[in-house]
Amino acid sequence: MMIAPPTMPSKLADNFFLARQPILNRGQRLVAYELLFRDARARNEADVTDDAEATATVIAHASELGMEHVVGDQMAFVNVDAIGLMSDFIRFLPNDKVILEILETVKATPEILDRIRELKQAGFKFALDDVIGHSEDVQKFQPLCDVIKVDIKDMQPGTLPALARVLKNPRQKLLAEKVETIEEFQECMELGFEYFQGYYFARPVILSGKKISPSQRSVLHLLDLLNTDASSHEIERSVKHDALITLNLLRLVNTPAVGARYRINSVGHALMVLGRRQLKRWLQILLYVKTGSAQEFTSPLLQLATTRGKTMELMVEHLRPGQRVSADIGFTVGVMSLMDTLFSIHMRDVLESVNVLDEVRAALLHRSGDYGSMLSLIEHIERDRDGKQLAQLLHQLALTPAELYAIQLAAIEWVTDYTRSI
Repeated sequence: MMIAPPTMPSKLADNFFLARQPILNRGQRLVAYELLFRDARARNEADVTDDAEATATVIAHASELGMEHVVGDQMAFVNVDAIGLMSDFIRFLPNDKVILEILETVKATPEILDRIRELKQAGFKFALDDVIGHSEDVQKFQPLCDVIKVDIKDMQPGTLPALARVLKNPRQKLLAEKVETIEEFQECMELGFEYFQGYYFARPVILSGKKISPSQRSVLHLLDLLNTDASSHEIERSVKHDALITLNLLRLVNTPAVGARYRINSVGHALMVLGRRQLKRWLQILLYVKTGSAQEFTSPLLQLATTRGKTMELMVEHLRPGQRVSADIGFTVGVMSLMDTLFSIHMRDVLESVNVLDEVRAALLHRSGDYGSMLSLIEHIERDRDGKQLAQLLHQLALTPAELYAIQLAAIEWVTDYTRSI
């Protein structure tokens, strides 16, 4: 008898949004995301779902999304409780794209341990979530898991080194979660952790006297020309002054994503084919790309900035239909929101380097105006913050959770396809 995929409980179907938390390796490359499906209403009205309902919802979401659209070439960590582990529905998740994350509420009973062994035989991998000590359950689960996730925030001060020594072995990788500062990341690196989850990489570390690199300054100059509606001749001349930009531009316009019918070899023709709107978007993304790296598009900062930009663009398109200029401004705000981190300088200094509209400046510096509210909403979702304020931001923007969820999925899919194509 064939089992039908689980359906999302109807009373929750319109109240979910997706939080996608990046997981990095020791080389600071993006290797996975933890997918968190949050019930916006439950977080604000104490309308907490029971385990069976919540589990069915998570599996329904995860199985219907198509993992390659949500995580690209990376892996997806998906939380499962005891009910989820024992359910046949779990087999609807692709075992080559998913790591099942055993929640801390799951007890290591003989039935659960046998079930994990069975699923491992079927090709699934496992992570153990929220480890803060070497308990009896942890000791029973550890041999069956591929990744051990250590919650560095909920531990007693000074106990992390000892726990890391006890847990570390060749059969499992250690993952530090809730890593929010560079100092925490560095400590975990020294203790031998392989993976790191948290937004430490997106926090600006301001370096006194730090200068924007010449290549980045060239891109900012081009953006300035586009923002001030400079002539095509002036833009072409500026592109030609930077050999790397010229090379990347010609590479871009000759990809299937642009759709040119024949090979383009001149800068002038490339600019004409691409158009100013796409040129501006490409330059904004190019700032986050490390040149010369074979894995340049696995930069977590690039993925985060681009996802913010596209999410804001789609929000504006939804809220202000037909206002393409406003949608482009939304994309700009989202992409620029991490440039202080990218350049290691204050945002106000970034804005001194390129002309932007007053509403862009207000959004980036003060999170004010509609664009500022959209950016605040995105930041709240990324960090899985207080649901009450999230609900207020949704109400302020006249967005429902269902609309937000659809926008999120469309943005993630666009970013995945776009970064693959360039």
